[in-house]
Amino acid sequence: MEPSPAAFHSAAVVILTMRLLCDEMLIGLARWLRAAGYDAATVDPGTRDADVVSRLEEEGRFLITRDRRLAETAGAAAAFLLAHDDLDQQAECLAAMLYIDWMLRPFSRCLVDNTPLRDAGPDEVERMPLSARELGGPFRACPLCGRFYWPGSHVKRMMTKLRQWRRPARSGGGQEALKGTVW
Repeated sequence: MEPSPAAFHSAAVVILTMRLLCDEMLIGLARWLRAAGYDAATVDPGTRDADVVSRLEEEGRFLITRDRRLAETAGAAAAFLLAHDDLDQQAECLAAMLYIDWMLRPFSRCLVDNTPLRDAGPDEVERMPLSARELGGPFRACPLCGRFYWPGSHVKRMMTKLRQWRRPARSGGGQEALKGTVW
């Protein structure tokens, strides 16, 4: 029996609104999840496992970790244990197992503090480097930290990577590339 359209819609809503928490070993991955548009918070280095689990419950987040013991401690608080160190393999695994869409809402969150970005005002655009202003936008700003974002070469390189990760699993990777455990 195939799932109903309502079931697909419900699953899509969960994926779009998923609030993630990456452990201290996955801070780089969290930045990429933010680049894709996901609410991806990070654990401060040295945070006790019990405090991580409390945060999961308090903030309604889903844990992505490389730490088996932390995943086991999280238990009912939903955790995904990544088996790979390689960023490309992690991204492929998350796309396959958690249905992460790497082109969800590109560059809609601050890469540093995870805050949703807003359009930059004319006075903020004026404070950006001339070379950035000449690109024509869109120009974004983080309301929390004040960082500015524009479509420079770094964005183009990151978009290439996000598009690459969005493609179906590459041939030759097989199930080995999809190792991960949902607790």
